Amino acid sequence: MTAPSLAQDTKVIGLVALAHGLSHFYQIVTAVLFPPIREDLGVSYAALGATTAAYYVVSGICQTLAGFAVDRFGARRVLFGGLALCVAGALLGGMARSYEVLFAAALVGGLGNSVFHPCDFSILNARVTGSRLGYAFSWHGVAGFLGYAAAPAFGIGLAAAFGWQGALLAAAAVGAIIVLLLGAQRSSLYVEPADARRGASRAGFADDLRLLSSSPVLMCFGYFVLIAVGFIAIQTFGVATMIALYGANAALASAALTAYLIGAAAGIFTGGFVAARFQRHDLVAVTGMTCSAAIIFVIAAAWLPAAALPVLFAATGFAGGVTNPSRDLIVRANTPSGATGKVYGFVYSGLDVGSMATPVFFGWLLDRGQPAAVLYSVVVAAALTVLTVLNLERRRVEAVPQARSP
Repeated sequence: MTAPSLAQDTKVIGLVALAHGLSHFYQIVTAVLFPPIREDLGVSYAALGATTAAYYVVSGICQTLAGFAVDRFGARRVLFGGLALCVAGALLGGMARSYEVLFAAALVGGLGNSVFHPCDFSILNARVTGSRLGYAFSWHGVAGFLGYAAAPAFGIGLAAAFGWQGALLAAAAVGAIIVLLLGAQRSSLYVEPADARRGASRAGFADDLRLLSSSPVLMCFGYFVLIAVGFIAIQTFGVATMIALYGANAALASAALTAYLIGAAAGIFTGGFVAARFQRHDLVAVTGMTCSAAIIFVIAAAWLPAAALPVLFAATGFAGGVTNPSRDLIVRANTPSGATGKVYGFVYSGLDVGSMATPVFFGWLLDRGQPAAVLYSVVVAAALTVLTVLNLERRRVEAVPQARSP
């Protein structure tokens, strides 16, 4: 079989990255509109926060199920179903006249969000040349951060002109246009269902559960939980933490958070080249997360003046971002043939678990006047990711002679 050309690979990567960017856009476009929504609907921020929690709970629970659906029905079919649900969630939110409808919109959007990682990685792994997968995973991650970056400007800008409901309806319209664009190129997204490829030898449900409960897969899952812990702490509570710990003004703290996101995107882009040139992806992940943890420790200790925060946060974002393509290749190395959807679905659900499990804890630390503890928690989480990767590599090395024994 002829290997895909560079043009074919680029097309597939671009289409999948576009879908991934849209998913990240929808993750926060409603959240940036909370102030006008709160005033209009007369609800508390805690109640609005509950809609975000519900979004990630549904996404986290359904992501593994979406992985099974990908292997059973095919990634393209499940991807378009998820895209339609995301658009429907934004549309429902834009028509909301009550908190209950807004909450229902979050449930619909969370269900749609659950499909992207198992679908995206199934398509990329099947349709992109192996030597270009590092670049593919890099662009996939960069597109997600671009989606994050686009949401605040889009939502707040349109809300100022048309109200928060108009902004959400416009977000639904953008999603519908992207779905039509992807639909026109749907042949480039087709992957034969993994269950069909395995045919009569397809493993049963019990075997699938044993796979997902195996040590390598569970450690990959734990890695993503820990990554989410650090990201939520910085993205959600970073500004409040910097203000409380350094006495920084809101403008400086916001600039530092922006620098972190830009640094992470630049790191992910660079990480694609690193992953393509270095086969020891475990060393890339360990080095990047160690550097990120060290910089966060310096920030938590407040050894440097507040003016250095944007540079420090940009550096830690870059160090962590460089690891992203390599970590995705680590997951691929621990995924048996024919199980890409379910393994990626389960492993990436760790991001949702970490996102929904820790915000209350970090808020509690800030309420107790312990902003440094928020950052030290990020250091601990990063250190544990290093141990997870080292343990994965140790098990892989130990398994080699065992696999070769008669």
